[in-house]
Amino acid sequence: MEAYIGIIIRTFSAILLLLLVAQILGKQTISNMTLRDFVTGITIGTIAANLAFNETQQWTHLLLSLFVITVTSIVLSIIALKSRKMRRLISGSPTILIEGGKILEDNMRKLRYSMDSLDQALRGKGIFNIEEVEYAVLEDNGTVSVLKKDEHQYVTKKDMKLRSHKQAFPVELIMDGILIEENLRNNGLTREWLDSELKRRGKQLADVFYGVRGTRQQLVFDFYEDGVAKPIDKE
Repeated sequence: MEAYIGIIIRTFSAILLLLLVAQILGKQTISNMTLRDFVTGITIGTIAANLAFNETQQWTHLLLSLFVITVTSIVLSIIALKSRKMRRLISGSPTILIEGGKILEDNMRKLRYSMDSLDQALRGKGIFNIEEVEYAVLEDNGTVSVLKKDEHQYVTKKDMKLRSHKQAFPVELIMDGILIEENLRNNGLTREWLDSELKRRGKQLADVFYGVRGTRQQLVFDFYEDGVAKPIDKE
């Protein structure tokens, strides 16, 4: 029984330490998995796993290793910010896969990047015809950035000389059926105002699953009762 309790405590401690390290390293480590971030993530995960399950390893040794890898990652980040040359070595650099509408087979071969992977990345950008692409770049975090040929690019309001409207950042007012009172206060809104808006729609707060004030100050609500008799997909 004591062994199980020990594993529970060690695992819980490992999770808390991982959360702390993730906070210290910042969001970029999670969102931008460069070469450095990939190596750091694997190393930290290995140390955390040993901390949770390897009872032969001393806590102090594992904590020291975790501290060293965290500090090393921070130092490498600072070096990468200061030096472009070192940044290319530490984090890698973008590689052009398509230039002027032509696939650069040599670059793809050096990266061991297949046409299947390129097609999949393009489909993820909503591009199903490769002839629409002017440039495609494999970024150092593994994503593919695409510039479409001029004739395939979307028309904007500016192109059509249409009037633009000022937009605001959306404000969530109700989440999972719970009123977010802090967002109401921070935006000069009141519970009474929200109740009146819902009443105009023949609803009340208890009927709302999600509510948001959109980019044009419009109110959008999703109610628990959807009125969909036969959903296309239901888990």
